[in-house]
Order: sequence, then C-alpha cells, then structure tokens
Amino acid sequence: MVLEPVDPNQLFRDRRRRQRRRQRKRKLVLIGSVVPVALLLAGVVWVRGELAPKGAAVPVAAKDPAPAAKAKATNPLAPRPAPQEVRGVHVTMALASLDGKLEEYLRIPGLNTIQLDIKDENGDVAFVPSAVPFASEIGAAKQYYKPRDVARLARQHGVYLVGRIVCFEDPVLSAARPALAVQRADGSRWVNHAGLGWADPYNKQVWRYLGDLAVAAAKLGFDEIQFDYVRFPTDGDTAGMRFPSQTSTPMGWNIAEFVHYASARVHETGARVSADVFGLAATRDLGIGQIPRRISRYLDAIYPMVYPSHYGPGEYGLEEPAASPGPTVMASLADFNRELEGRKTRIVPWLQDFSYGRAYDVDDVKEQIDAAAAAGASGFLLWNAAGEYSDAALQYRPIIAE
Repeated sequence: MVLEPVDPNQLFRDRRRRQRRRQRKRKLVLIGSVVPVALLLAGVVWVRGELAPKGAAVPVAAKDPAPAAKAKATNPLAPRPAPQEVRGVHVTMALASLDGKLEEYLRIPGLNTIQLDIKDENGDVAFVPSAVPFASEIGAAKQYYKPRDVARLARQHGVYLVGRIVCFEDPVLSAARPALAVQRADGSRWVNHAGLGWADPYNKQVWRYLGDLAVAAAKLGFDEIQFDYVRFPTDGDTAGMRFPSQTSTPMGWNIAEFVHYASARVHETGARVSADVFGLAATRDLGIGQIPRRISRYLDAIYPMVYPSHYGPGEYGLEEPAASPGPTVMASLADFNRELEGRKTRIVPWLQDFSYGRAYDVDDVKEQIDAAAAAGASGFLLWNAAGEYSDAALQYRPIIAE
C-alpha cells in the first residue's frame, strides 16, 4: 500500500487544538473550585452584616499603632515639652519631703517649672530606685519623696518637672567605694575644702550609675534630667588629686564624652536633657573640663549659673559685679550666646535670689530677669538654697529695651 505523504502543518494544527482543549478543561475545573469558596465567604459576610446591630460597623482588623505612640498614649507620666519661657525655682529633696511644701511651690503665681533634687551634693538619692540597686548598696538611697506622686502632682498643676542629678561630687559613693573615687597619691580618698569626696569622672562604672539614675527618674515621670557638678573639682588640694581610671583623654573631652553617653540614654526615654555650668564657663576655659560649646551639642538646654555675687571685682570691666546684677548677667549671657551660636540648645540662666556679699531684694532679681530677657534667654530659674523665693519675681514681666 502506498502511504499518503504527511503534512507537517496539519500535525502542528492538530497538536494545537488538543492543547487548547486541555487548557479549557483546566480553567473549568479551577472556576468550579473557586466559585463555591467565594459564595461561602460572601454568605459569611452577609450573615455577619445581618446579625450586627443596625448602623453598627462590621469589625475589621485594625493596624497596631506605633510602639512609641502607644506607650505615650498609655503612660500618663510620659515626658512633656518644656515651657516656651521657663519660670521656675530649685527645690531640695528635704523641702519636698515636708507635708504640703511642694504644693506651696506649685501654687506660686507665674511659676511653670520646678527643679527638684534627685541626687544632691551630699550623694543622697531622694528615693529608692528599684532599677538602680547600686544606690541602695552604697547607702545613697533615701525616702524623701515618691517620684510618681511628685510627677502626678506636678502634672495636676501644669508644672514642668526637672530632676537635678549632682554628678561627680559624691561623698557617699566615694566613701563606700574608694576605688571609684578621686584619690590622693597614697591611695586614700581625696576630699575638697569642705571635706567632701568626689567620684572619679573617668570611671565608667560611675558613668553607668549616673545614667541608670537618670533613666529611672525619667521613667518615673521627670520631664527633664539636669546634670549638675558635671566637671572636675575646683577647690581643695587639686594638685594632689589622682584619678584611678584616668586615660589619655583630656578633661574637657572626658566630660563631653560623659554628657554624650548620659544624654543618649536619657533621650531614649523621651525626656529632655540639660546641664548646669559656671557663669564664667563661656568666658574662658576654667580648667575643670566644662566647655559649653562642646557639651551643648548633646543637650536640649544649658543652664549657666550667672549669680552676680560669684564674679570677682573687675570681671567684665565691672568694679563690683555683685552691685551690678543686670550688667553682670547680660555680659555673661553674651558670652554664652557667642559660644553656642549655631546650636539649637536653649540657654536658661540660674539667677540669684539669695543674699551673699550684700543683701539682695526683689528689685535685684527683677534686674537680672530684665537682663536675661534682653539677652534672648529662654526664661530663667531662681536659686535659693533655703527655698525662700521672691514670689513677685515669678510674676514679673521683663522689660526689654527697644
């Protein structure tokens, strides 16, 4: 038998037809399996809608808010923004421990800020921080006040709460842990003219202790942590000081590194960070590691202590600075403005509301307030170690010369 010749094109067409039939069959199977599922889901949605109360929205999955926002929304003691113009006073832990005393300060007309001791010049810590067992181990933790109660009270009065931590002057730590203290050449504890010991500013364990206290306080309701005595000693036999943990880092860079370390930890809590500095720190290097421009890059605010009575005769060309409160404050803050130019760090001076060298009255305080305002400061804090303030000064509106 003679076979007919095979047409290659015909074979290709036959294969393509068979392939198309297989594809149509697969689509029909897929549709048949998907449609029932879709109908079932539609039925469930319909039932949920019918069973839901009329006018009520059918619940849907909600996105979880950002952790930080959720924490702030659920924490009534979360840090608050600082006042645009700070008007406040310093309060010791001892005064805060007296029944009703803190409320007296909070009710002062014109006041919007309280600076309260967390750790003071004596090395005492005002409360027992469970997150910082070292404070109890060395005998520093006391029970002057309950921080959460203080924070709630401040919020009830709309007052910004600043916590003061004295850093390196620490008689308690230096006595309990001599290896962490400034020492004499013979290894004994060094003390200043007042007989107070200091912690070694180079020691990282000391840094950690201060950072732990700051973080604990911020979490307990303080809006801002303010570091004081953030420097090396100024009085006593400073030539005989030895720092067991000393490195090759100069004093000025060591203090800046500490401020950087501590500020970074506090900022993680959302609280603000600041530091107190001498009024002459921006005028010249005092040799104590306190360089305002260097530390200001890590701070939200810097608080120069521009007490006129603390300047020597002839400073800023003034025969007696204590007798010229306004010009003294103005001259000192002019140097801070120059040193911190370009920084976002706010300048809030400590003003003198106490008598030293001569009697100071409310008019002297007002003169300082006028000078601070004229220098562009972001308000002021008043210092009086006894806690006795010129209430009228906190209500006073400064006069700024045109």
